[in-house]
Amino acid sequence: MHISKNGCNFGCGFNFTPNFAPMNIKRNIIFSLESRKKNGVPITENVPIRMRVIYCGNRVDFSTGYRIDVSKWELDKQRVKKGCTNKLKQSASEINSNLSSLYSKIEVIFKEFEVQDMIPTPDQLKEAFGSKSNNVDTKTKEIHFFRAFDEFTKECGIKNNWTESTYRKFGVVRNHLQRYNNDITFDYFDEKGLSEYIVYLRDVLDMRNSTIKKQISCFLKWFLRWAHKKGYHNNTAYEDYKPNLRTTQQKIIFLTWKELALLRECKIPESKQYLERVRDVFLFQCFTGLRYSDVYNLKRSDIKDNHIEITTVKTADSLIIELNSHSRAILDKYKDVHLLNSKVLPVISNQKMNEFLKELCELAEINEPIRETYYKGNERIDEVTPKYALIGTHCGRRTFICNALSLGIPAQVVMKWTGHSDYKAMKPYIDIADEIKASAMSKFDKI
Repeated sequence: MHISKNGCNFGCGFNFTPNFAPMNIKRNIIFSLESRKKNGVPITENVPIRMRVIYCGNRVDFSTGYRIDVSKWELDKQRVKKGCTNKLKQSASEINSNLSSLYSKIEVIFKEFEVQDMIPTPDQLKEAFGSKSNNVDTKTKEIHFFRAFDEFTKECGIKNNWTESTYRKFGVVRNHLQRYNNDITFDYFDEKGLSEYIVYLRDVLDMRNSTIKKQISCFLKWFLRWAHKKGYHNNTAYEDYKPNLRTTQQKIIFLTWKELALLRECKIPESKQYLERVRDVFLFQCFTGLRYSDVYNLKRSDIKDNHIEITTVKTADSLIIELNSHSRAILDKYKDVHLLNSKVLPVISNQKMNEFLKELCELAEINEPIRETYYKGNERIDEVTPKYALIGTHCGRRTFICNALSLGIPAQVVMKWTGHSDYKAMKPYIDIADEIKASAMSKFDKI
């Protein structure tokens, strides 16, 4: 039988073209940041990245399991900006690689439906995606929960160059989990299990909502995501688990110029001369903006003619901080004092310094009552505490930022000194500086 080019037999009364090509489902796959608000204000930090699939009049959203700050997201490329990391220290290359994998996965699913000549419903698409996500060759590797946790801290610690502080934080998380249930498994953490663990953190460990939120969202979920990628479990219930934990913005504790003067002029008794060195180190923080870890690590080789050059311990930022008369005077005081490891200042342990700072500030009568508001579950708690009891080493850095801004120094300049890369991270300090300026302006009314 002879068939013409158009696929029709000679002599037939109609044309027929065989259709061997599979159907083509038009679709649009978009990666974007979720739009979220808190108290009516858009959230711009640690925002979930979503994968949205639009096809045949349907719109289906999938969680990618990643979060990033708005300022670190490239809208046109739908990817994280190169060189950026999120709060879990996951790099742009790691996140973007996994977003591309999700894109490929959803494409494969559509091709499978096209071969079947079938347009999936949203539920069918979700089921197929979940099946592919949860199926690690239909098997999971058998591994004990806490052995996996130890592997996680070792691997991520090396990969992300964790500090001792980060290792300690995850050590605390492991201890909480082990005290809660030494035989806990990955399957336990469904919605019910996560809710029960939150009750334990709140009622047994007496944690505030803000602390619980960090324990779940930052630490536990990071571990569970890592273990899922390793194929150690198929339980992804934690991705959609968003507990309603009411929190308030943390109050920024800093010293005003008047309080700084009280601290500097405070007479220290002969029996408490150890407080003098603590005062010097803290005041150096107040006039440079350095973190405790960077003051502790400061070497004589970091001190130049009129500035300090350091690479920060926490973020590995290279900073140049100009010296002022206050910071220079403190350095001069110890220039002929021999300190171990060529250190510049006599810095003691963070724990001891925090303890002595409270003692020092009480001696200086920095005792303004400070009201703190926080939540435990649905219970609102208001506590009034004398200011000296809230002073710690990080207060020095905050004091520098708040007072620099109140002097009218531009935020961009302050950020150069402190290493802040995100302007939004400075906003709470800018708000405080504005309050100080408004209060200062009211003094004209008394003239």
